[in-house]
Amino acid sequence: MYNFDETINRKNTNCVKYDALDIYFGEEDLQPLWVADMDFKTPEVINNAIIKRAQHGIYGYAKATKKTYSLVQEWMKKRHDWEIKTDWISFVNGVVPAYSAAIEALSNEGDEIIVQTPVYFPLFKSIKENKRVLVTNPLKEKDGYYTMDFEDLKSKITPKTKILTLCSPHNPVGRVWNKDELEKLAQICIENNITIISDEIHADIVFKKFTPLASISKEISNITLTLNSPGKTFNIAGLNCAYAICENKEILEKYENIVKKRELHSINVFGFTALEAAYEFGEEWLEELLGYLNLNINFTKEYLKNNNSKIIFLEPESTYLLWFSFKNYSISHAKVKQKLLKESKVALNDGTSFGPEGKGFFRLNSALPKADLENALCKIVTHF
Repeated sequence: MYNFDETINRKNTNCVKYDALDIYFGEEDLQPLWVADMDFKTPEVINNAIIKRAQHGIYGYAKATKKTYSLVQEWMKKRHDWEIKTDWISFVNGVVPAYSAAIEALSNEGDEIIVQTPVYFPLFKSIKENKRVLVTNPLKEKDGYYTMDFEDLKSKITPKTKILTLCSPHNPVGRVWNKDELEKLAQICIENNITIISDEIHADIVFKKFTPLASISKEISNITLTLNSPGKTFNIAGLNCAYAICENKEILEKYENIVKKRELHSINVFGFTALEAAYEFGEEWLEELLGYLNLNINFTKEYLKNNNSKIIFLEPESTYLLWFSFKNYSISHAKVKQKLLKESKVALNDGTSFGPEGKGFFRLNSALPKADLENALCKIVTHF
């Protein structure tokens, strides 16, 4: 029913992915495969809802309604078998601002925050700008497959450790953590009085069963602040509508106090409109999207194989972000980066931005029409 093969010109629309290439890469004539948004048109049901709201002609301050809350509840139950209550939900204007607010709310200056690298790089900035101490618990990698290193985690915990940040599903390595892994992680945190901030923004773009951390047990829920948004799922990140979910009233109150102090609780009127339309009418579109993304991922695997490329990646269990390893080439990371930019003329995320464990890796966004993806892969393999 939906045309994901349509190529849409996004240049000159003030979008970071296309119109900020010169700022981030120093060149404009690159095919952008970096920012984690999609080159697919947002579902018509969302566009129509926004147009209808715009026709009213007044765009004053907006608030969440009973329907807004109930749709979030219904979505979590339907997609992830997680029953949440209305008073657990707190709206905010973005997952990254929420992260920063949570770090300030749930720790003090000088406290230690654990991250599992390689990981979504804005976390580093949020920790450092809040004057907390960044502690890394690197993931273990074997043949492109990543697992948590629980022994290393235990060795890193001190009395100053207050928060563990969980990326679930994981960006950039594409893991969907299984229930056993999540339980082991949470038990370590429970034993050491550590709060978990769980970024679950990619939870809907998964190719196997996803388990929300806080859904496992009341004990785990009691130490978890979950962050989520329809932004990645429905390609509406620019509308800045996200939410936190937390059963523990004390944690939620501390978090909300900082959100209000920072004035992060005022949501764009079209953000609420888009969220409601997405969660009420967008599921059919999402199912087709997942099928198309899976085809793109498989196509990428076969294309690299058929062209005898030394680039390797393990098919992700979630997200449309492919973690390309260039380690089979006898050239430096810097040389790989230079060749991608100067010869292949493509813009990928530098793996080292996700932590030192990303050396030798680059992240490719595969959420684009197949023909455009093939064009990008052709330009890459021609020079590698």
